[in-house]
Amino acid sequence: MDLSLQQPGNHLFIRSVSEAGIQVVDRFIAGPIILSASQLLTDWPISHWRQLSEASLEPVFTLQPEIVLLGTGAVQVFPPPELMMCFHRRRIGIEVMTTPAACRTFNVLVADRRNVVAALLPPGLPAGPCCAARGASSPASSPSAGREPSSPRSPGSGSRSARRARAS
Repeated sequence: MDLSLQQPGNHLFIRSVSEAGIQVVDRFIAGPIILSASQLLTDWPISHWRQLSEASLEPVFTLQPEIVLLGTGAVQVFPPPELMMCFHRRRIGIEVMTTPAACRTFNVLVADRRNVVAALLPPGLPAGPCCAARGASSPASSPSAGREPSSPRSPGSGSRSARRARAS
């Protein structure tokens, strides 16, 4: 049987994604990246989706994409409406999805020769500090560090184990 290596066209592509990071062609990157068909930016200083702002997305806008795929890690998290409007004002489409889904979609769109940029947070990237511009406190100082927001608790309710300790 004749076997031949089938390589995509003359563009960058994502070979794999895991909790450890993203492999673009033959290069493995453990941190967040911005990727187009011809450019890979690895110095994007974002460590959590809460740090996204118009200023932090400037490297994406500079690439003048038709559409942006925002991979928010292992969980799909939509940015606030005012951030989504930054894309609308520039007439750039935005799709928000998990990073593995964004990686698959990027490969399909770039193979179709679409002007696409992927802004990707690896699924296993540790949560970084929240962005001060959004008025959030640092996760390390928050009582719900590392958890997504949930329904508000009544004052002093604490965790189940704490309530049990107080009851005894």
